[in-house]
Formats: sequence, C-alpha cells, structure tokens
Amino acid sequence: MRGIFGRKSKTAISPGGSQPNNSNGSLKSPLPQTTNGSKMSVSIPEVPLPRAPDPALDPAAYLRSIYAVRERTKLVLEKAKTNQLKHFTVDMSKFQDTAGYVVSIIKRDYAPDYASIPPHGRWQHFDVGGRPRIDYLMASWPSSVDNQERTRRLIDLFLVSVLLDAGAGTKWQYKSKESGKIYRRSEGLAVASLEMFKAGLFSSDQNEPCQVDSAGLKKLDVKTMARGLQVTDDNPLDGLEGRTGLLQRLGDALQNQEVFGLEARPGNMLDYLLSHPSTQASSVPIIPLPTLWDTLMDGLSPIWPSTRTQIDGISIGDAWPCSVMPSHPTHPWENIVPFHKLTQWLTYSLMVPMTKLLNVHFAGAELLTGLPEYRNGGLFVDTGLLTLKPEDAKRGLAQYQRNAQLKGQPNMEVVPLFTADDDVIVEWRAVTVGFLDELLAEVNTLLNLTGRDKLSLAQMLEAGSWKGGREIAEVSRPNTKEPPIMILSDGTVF
Repeated sequence: MRGIFGRKSKTAISPGGSQPNNSNGSLKSPLPQTTNGSKMSVSIPEVPLPRAPDPALDPAAYLRSIYAVRERTKLVLEKAKTNQLKHFTVDMSKFQDTAGYVVSIIKRDYAPDYASIPPHGRWQHFDVGGRPRIDYLMASWPSSVDNQERTRRLIDLFLVSVLLDAGAGTKWQYKSKESGKIYRRSEGLAVASLEMFKAGLFSSDQNEPCQVDSAGLKKLDVKTMARGLQVTDDNPLDGLEGRTGLLQRLGDALQNQEVFGLEARPGNMLDYLLSHPSTQASSVPIIPLPTLWDTLMDGLSPIWPSTRTQIDGISIGDAWPCSVMPSHPTHPWENIVPFHKLTQWLTYSLMVPMTKLLNVHFAGAELLTGLPEYRNGGLFVDTGLLTLKPEDAKRGLAQYQRNAQLKGQPNMEVVPLFTADDDVIVEWRAVTVGFLDELLAEVNTLLNLTGRDKLSLAQMLEAGSWKGGREIAEVSRPNTKEPPIMILSDGTVF
C-alpha cells in the first residue's frame, strides 16, 4: 500500500492543487478518467473482473451484487417493450421524443465539447451556482495535507452528504451561511451538508473539524440535525428522523477497523481499497469496481433499516418483490428486483475524488446502472413513454389526498403518491433502469458519437436524463416542481 502511495505522491492529480479553480465552477474540465475510459492518456491494462455470485448457490449474495441490478431489471424492460407491465402502459413511439429531448438539453449545455461532461456524482451539487466550493474547501487546508488525506476528507464528506441526499420534499429550503443564498432539493442538501462538515458537526475532534468519524456521528440527534439543516415547522424536511438514524447507524458501521481504520473514518476506505489484493499498481492504481462495490455494500450493511427485504435472514437492502417478475415456488428470490440506488449514487460520487486527486482507475465501472429515482423515472412519464394505469392513478391520488391532510400540505398539482415498497414504484424503478440503457445508445446515435467519443452512462445521467427529468417537471408542475409520481420518503431510499 505504501508503495502505491509513494509512487503516486509525485504524480497525483488534483483539481487545481491547493488553489481554487476559478475558470469553471461546474466541473466541466476533462477528467483524468471517466467511466467510458476516453479521458486517460496512459495505457490501462485489462483487469479481470470477478464473476457474479451464483443465485442458485447464494441468492442473497447475488441480489446484493452490482451484476444483479441490470440482469434483473432487464426482465422488466422486456415486458415493457411488449406493453405487458402491470401498472404502466408503454408507448414506444414516444421513445424517440424522449431521446430527442435529452439530446437537446445535452447540446444546449455542452455542444460541441461533449468530452467535458463530468460523470454523475455529488461533486457537481456542491458547486451549485457556479461556485467551486470543493476547490475552495481544499484551498482552505494547509499544503501539509497531502492528496491522500485530501481524498480521505472528501470521501468523509461525500459519504455523509450522499446518505443525506434522499428527496427533501417540496417545501424545504436551505439558506447558506456563507453566501446568504437559498438552495433547495439535492443542491440544498449538498450545501447544507458541506457547511455542517466544515463546522465540525460530524467530527469528534475539535482540532480536525473537516472529518467524519464514528464518535462524531454517534453524538448526533434529531434536534442537532434539524438545526444544521434549518428544519422548522415552516421549513419541513421529509424523512429527517430517517436521515438522522442513517448517520447514527453509520457511526456503528465505522467500527469495522479493517475497512475504516482505528480512526473509524469513511475516508480510511481509501487505504483499504489501495491495499486490497485485487487492486493493481500499474502506471496508475486500478481498483476493480466490484471491489469498491463490495466494500460499500458490506461496510455499510448495518446502516440500512432491518425492515428491508431479507433472504435467509440476510438483509438485501434496496431490493423489492415485483409482480411482473418470474415467480418460482422453490426460488422465492426470483421475483425480487434489486436497485441499491443510494449505494450506486455513493459509488458514482466517491469515484470522482479518487480519480481526480489520485488518478485512480476503476475497472468495470460500466457495471453501474442508471439510477432508479424519481428524476430519471419522471422523465419517462412526463414524455409520455410511460403512463400510469387508471386504477393505480386513482389509488395513488387517494393516498396523496390522505397524506396531504395528515401533513397539512396544500392541495395543489396533486399527483399519485405511493410508498417505496408499493408494486407501482418497484415496477417504475425497474423499467427506468432498463430504459436508461436504451436511452444511452440512442443519445449517442443522435449525437453522432462513436467509439471512444461515446458518452458513458454516467455522463448521460449528469447532462441529460436527470437534468431533463427535473426540467420537464418544472414545466409540467411549475408550482411544486415535483415529479409526476411521488414516493413517500422515509429518508433512506431516495
């Protein structure tokens, strides 16, 4: 491990070193490596990837693997293409319209320099408004803090910020203590978590505020989190208790010294990954994506609610039964669709600082899928590709009305509402993953991008589908800007 560190310390890449990058706040500079492999100037050797676990032998391990997400959701996509879904009608004639809309947004924001599109990740949310907050954060640290420790600190921050990044709801906002500006939704949660991080809210060491550690997280309570996130009766945040519970349980998970070290910090997973037997030290460190995935899935498994889907007593996490999946009397796992959305969002997000600061390459990054959340899924509904069937729409609208009365929310732009485990939501999320793969191929065709110039899925998510889903929601429902279908959030899924 130290050998890898020693070799990289002289050639490590930093987004501006210890100086803020004033030229661009939206991370539009070419990255040393994105998931399509087109940004590296060095030759990367082929790294063999492990096979997916055999579901016949260990269904729990299979459903927890990254391989299972694409393989299982493809079964739902096949049903969708022949309009055999249970809860949605599918109009494939609208697929071209959807792709054209996404391409128009990508062209508007990035043409002709499509290679400058950053991969989807939390970093861009911190830089909302064109202010390079992460560069400024790193510039505030003394030069004695080397790139390895800078990367550890960013992993600390990004992990906590992603876990806080479930849907905020339509009423919550955050006023930056630094700029006085108001931010909402994902960007609001990003700025809030950054300012809480800088204030030392997640650290137990007063002399080292810019870190996250077990003791710091264990002292958090709902009142402290409400203060940090500026939550009041007039500024409610969906799932505040759920978010607080996640961070408290993260404090327990960080006790795993093999992964998180004696300091019990998320950032110490960097040392674990670089010293892992599967990591190769060639001209750059090469970490197999499944190694990072397993580290996060296993290391963070204690934080997820125990009420999630289980097989043989093992919690599978963000994975749910789906009625259009195959049903087998002796293989009950067959009807389960895994998503692992937060873990995928975390994986996408953590890869960026490791790549930018240490020039780490991730072999097999294409195993990650599109994210099954309401912006990507909402895109397909708002463009008419998917339409909720009338009986389900009626049930969801009734649930929305009941929920609005309970929470005292105004009844405007009413949309169907379902819980995360509802079959409607599971089917919607599954078909979203499948259609995002199809969309990527069509978007690259429409942009005339081939070979190494093709956009990666992570780039399309960043510049096209997620942004497109948000923008079409703003046009379709201007008062609330909410998605066409809402998910009752407990702060632990979305």
